[in-house]
Amino acid sequence: MILYEYPFNESIRTMLRLEHLFDRLGQLIARDTAVDHHFALATLFEIMDVASRADLKSDVLKELDKHKQQFNGYRGNPSISEAALDEVTSRIDHAFDRLNQLQGKAGASLTSNEWLMSIRSRISIPGGTCEFDLPAYYAWQQFAAPRRRADLLQWVASLMPLAQALQVLLGLLRDSGVPHKVVAQAGQYQQSLPQGRVYQLMRVRLDAADDIVPEISGHRLMVSVRLMRQDSEGRLKPSQADASFELTLCS
Repeated sequence: MILYEYPFNESIRTMLRLEHLFDRLGQLIARDTAVDHHFALATLFEIMDVASRADLKSDVLKELDKHKQQFNGYRGNPSISEAALDEVTSRIDHAFDRLNQLQGKAGASLTSNEWLMSIRSRISIPGGTCEFDLPAYYAWQQFAAPRRRADLLQWVASLMPLAQALQVLLGLLRDSGVPHKVVAQAGQYQQSLPQGRVYQLMRVRLDAADDIVPEISGHRLMVSVRLMRQDSEGRLKPSQADASFELTLCS
């Protein structure tokens, strides 16, 4: 099965991009080769660029607080476990407090590291980090993998409150939806959304064996999924066959 996610607003779009980058960063840091750690640094700079959005931190804190108030509203309900509520609200509180204590934007403290910033200014230039351009960076790449990894983990530490908060928040958002099977007739599926309810994320899960790619669009009133197939040159063309998939709307 292949899972596709479609954000309904720019705030969730930014959060999904950051989650993707943090996942890539974790995989690259765990590896040993210098080239993997080079791309870990490149990913670190991408995270700093995305996280520089002025209202990102406040958006995440606001969403975490909204979920906490929602869960606290379930207290006293005999059909809901108080222990489970305590566990969820504890995770939210921990993520909220760590992010709230972070001074400035995520990664702001790294901008005072002149060595890192010299790499950042050249890493987007094709071949811009060659040894004759950045000899100190080339020397760092010759260090043993554990030493490079320790440096990377130290630099990434200032971004971890944001990563943890996103993990909690997006996990709660995904858990809010109930998956159900739908059928795209002749490759097309549309669904009207109820008024008065705001959805933030749509998830589409397809069988990989069907060899189809979804083109997803949506707004507060309707969602649409058009199923496509790739031709021999990789171009997408509409599929005319009926196909079922799993759809989840998260609010």
